[in-house]
Amino acid sequence: MFQIIKPGTVIPFMKIAKLVEAIFLTAVLIFAFVLGFKGLNWGLDFTGGVVIEVQYPKEVSLDTVRKELADGGISNAVVQNFGTTRDISIRIQPKGDENQKDITEKVKTIVAKNDPGVAIARSEYVGPAVGQELVVSGVISVVLSLVILLIYIAMRFEWRMATGAIISLVYDVIVVLGVFSVCEIEYDLTVLASVLTVIGYSLNDKIVVFDRIRENARKLHKMQMVDLFNLSLTETFSRTIITSLTTLITVVALLLFGGEMIYGFSLALFIGIVFGTMSSIYVASTWPLFLGITRENLLVAEVKKDQEEISEADY
Repeated sequence: MFQIIKPGTVIPFMKIAKLVEAIFLTAVLIFAFVLGFKGLNWGLDFTGGVVIEVQYPKEVSLDTVRKELADGGISNAVVQNFGTTRDISIRIQPKGDENQKDITEKVKTIVAKNDPGVAIARSEYVGPAVGQELVVSGVISVVLSLVILLIYIAMRFEWRMATGAIISLVYDVIVVLGVFSVCEIEYDLTVLASVLTVIGYSLNDKIVVFDRIRENARKLHKMQMVDLFNLSLTETFSRTIITSLTTLITVVALLLFGGEMIYGFSLALFIGIVFGTMSSIYVASTWPLFLGITRENLLVAEVKKDQEEISEADY
């Protein structure tokens, strides 16, 4: 297997664990404050509104389209390219008694005024009630997934390990959402999907590290826990970095060439993978040490698991 570090080398990750945790915690608190104060730029999937796709016969500037709509009395439109520079997506939140048909006709009149060859390819309406349900469902899905993961890791490993994993996953989610809040990037269903993907991806890294820690705890009886964690993290470091880099190659390609439609999805994955990799190395492993985990804690959990497997086999 390809190795990034020389065999026999042990990286003292935990030597700067407190410093890194302090930096991460500060960043998370800042992003959490921004989220609470500023909130997210909810997309029409959540807020409700009209999405109109317009096809131009030739390339058109987004600034030109925005100016035409503003001159026509539509100042709250979100204008983006999708696919090609001739395809424009216009998102509008209705005001007062406006309905989808009225807004679509108004947009068609405005954009066709300077270019008669313009065609309306699609017009869709998402109601605010549906959007509110999606917000609630999105929050529930993230929280429920974290709770289930907490129970799973606590049963498979030990509650201190589970606590570290969940804290690091919460960090990952807050950082991703915080960046979207600071940059005012639209948060829609594709971004929600990427957040859930980040949770699963980051958890996989943590499970690999935890398995190695437990394995070494059984073999190396005289090694101190800090040294045991350093050794385990070093042994899984090559796998962690190679997996993250190969995944990031695909994510960066999507980010650069995927277009506006999946930009938020790709950006959330990029942030989540980069930060999640660091949190797997530090946050997830640092907290069990903070909470006083011992070799006996890991071995007791392992003995219980073995006894349950033996009981099931006998049955």
